Order: sequence, then C-alpha cells, then structure tokens
Amino acid sequence: MDFTFTEQQREIRDAIMKLCDGFGPDYWLDRDNTGEYPEDFYQALATGGWLGIAMPEEYGGSSLGIAEGCVMMEAIAESGAGLSGASAVHINIFGPHPVVKHGTKEQKDRFLPPLIAGQEKACFGVTEPNAGLNTSAITTKAERIDNGYIVHGQKMWTTTAQRADKLLLLARTTPRDECKRAFDGITLFYTDLNRNKVEIREIAKMGRKCVDTNALFIDGLEVREEDRIGEEGRGFYYLLDGLNPERCLIAAEAIGIGRYALDRAANYARERVVFDRPIGQNQGIQHPLADSWAKLEAARLLTYKGAWLYDQGEPCGGEANAAKYLAGEFAFEACERAVLTHGGMGYAKEFHVERLFREIMIARIAPISRELVLSYIGERQLDLPKSY
Repeated sequence: MDFTFTEQQREIRDAIMKLCDGFGPDYWLDRDNTGEYPEDFYQALATGGWLGIAMPEEYGGSSLGIAEGCVMMEAIAESGAGLSGASAVHINIFGPHPVVKHGTKEQKDRFLPPLIAGQEKACFGVTEPNAGLNTSAITTKAERIDNGYIVHGQKMWTTTAQRADKLLLLARTTPRDECKRAFDGITLFYTDLNRNKVEIREIAKMGRKCVDTNALFIDGLEVREEDRIGEEGRGFYYLLDGLNPERCLIAAEAIGIGRYALDRAANYARERVVFDRPIGQNQGIQHPLADSWAKLEAARLLTYKGAWLYDQGEPCGGEANAAKYLAGEFAFEACERAVLTHGGMGYAKEFHVERLFREIMIARIAPISRELVLSYIGERQLDLPKSY
C-alpha cells in the first residue's frame, strides 16, 4: 500500500500552489468584501490548462483522474482561496462528466473545448425549491416541440449563473405518476442560458460572496434536440456519474480549507504572547489544533481512497460519501478552533479565519446533507432498512 502522491500529483500540487501565490489572502479578502467575481484567477487557471484536468485530451483536457482533480482543488482551497476560489472552477472538474460519458461526438466537439479553454462558463440547474435533495420530485418540465423542447420551471442554488453561458439542466419529460420508477422520466440537457427566457436572481448568502448563487425562473426556454444528453428519460442516471466525484472534490476542498485554517492558527499561536509566553505553549491551545490535524489527515486518506477507487472503475459510494461527511465536519471544527485560537482577532476580517469559518459551512450542507450521507451509509454499507 502506497499512501504518497505520485510524482505527477506532487507536480500538480506545486504548480497550483505557485499559481495561487499570485492570489494571496488579501486578494480573497477584497473579493469577499466587494463580491467581485475572481475572473483573473479563473482565467489564470484556464491559461494554465487546469480547467480540463479531468477532461479528455482530445478536447483540450489532460485526461487525468478525479484523484488529480482532488489534488488541484485541495491546493486551491489550502492556498487561502478557500471555497471562493474552489467554487469558481468546481463545475469544470465534475460537471461535464455526463457529457463526456453519454454525449455524442458532435456534442463533445461542440461543448467541451470552449469550457476547458475558459471561453465559456457553465452552471448546474438541478435543485428546486420544493424538491430539495429529493431529485425525483423535481417539477421543472420539458415539453416536446418540433426539433426540441420548451422548458418551464424553477431552479435553486445555481452557482455562477450570473455569468454562465451554458446550463446543465435536469427536467421532467414524463410526469412522475406515469413512470415505473421515481427517477425515470427525467432528462438531462446542456444548452444555452438564454436570459430572455430565464430570470436569474442572486441569493445573498453567508459566505463566498464573490461566487454568485442564484434562483432561476425558467419561462419558455427552448432547447434543441441536439442539446439533449443521451436518451430521453434517463437523465438522472447519467447525473449519477458525477455524484461520487463531486463528493470527493468537496471533501478535498474542505480539507484544504481546514489545513489552511490550522496553519494560520498555529502561526498565530507561535507569535502571540500572553502572560510572558506564546499561547501555543499552552495545552489548551495546542491540543485542539493537534486533534484537528489528526482528524483532517484521516479524512484526507479516505478522500483519496474514494477518488482512487472511482478512477479505477471500482464502487466508491461509501468512501466518497463518508469522505465528504468527515471532511466537512472536521474542517468545520478546525476553522472554529482557528477562530478561537485568535481570540477576539478571530472575529476580525483582516485575520482571514472568520471568512474560512463562514465558507466551510457549505461543505457541511452541500451537495448532500450530513443526515442523508449517514442514511446512505446505514443502508448501503451496514445493510440496514431504508429510513426515508
């Protein structure tokens, strides 16, 4: 068993860290204050060829695995960018996978190169206000018309829709009560985001101000038949190809944030002198940080195991979900402890840890709740009766 990064993975981490040196904590503090999208950061990654790290080489990508994607996203978060930086490029790493696996050659030729080159941005329209995590209950409807579909409905928590060119959209083409299984009758599209037919309202939120999140109101969006991915009615099953990779990527991002928070806390604890001694000499400061380091290392091992299993074509649902759960919980605890280590200064924006504390909540809530992860593990790994 080898737990070390490969030479290539180490090179990826070093290269990303070097790129991120040009976008330090003060850059992200400014973006958090102003809400300005980090376009220069996004374009720097595009210019370096990083947006297609897990996409096929023939379309401009690097044909690497989700494990390498995790290395990249962990490094971005750990650089101080947190989820503000990671979320700016997150969909590029996992989002196009259904297109890669189930799209036609014409669709791949049309969709992937501009996305990988940073010439187009995409957003993801899945969640709905009255469905939540129960994707089978979505009501956004795509009705057949000549040469395509017309879509009506709503989507929630759609990240980067303010500046996206394309929409990866899940919609019902057959009513649920006419389907044998709850997840049948749902179709996946990758299409133009026509703002004349889609009203986009930004949601003011707790953290990650510079990467917008939105509610979408879709009224008569026309989608060409050639923008449908795979067979009609099979969209949810195609979407599953991206779920486990996203669990691993979110876990890696959370771990990156947790590691950066611990680094800032340890630096402060070495330098801050109270009662004639550095506070890091006190076990009341030292032990919680050491405990968080150990927990993050454990979650990190599980994250890369899950990513490795996925890249090998092996089942990885248990590992990917557990990694997302543990990484989110342990990173949250690490960020909280970083704030407390700073004392009153932990509440001040200039010390950066309060931003990390706000952002890490995302990894606990999305893309799946802690409770559903535990239910999944109980059912699939422990063979317990389904609880919902």
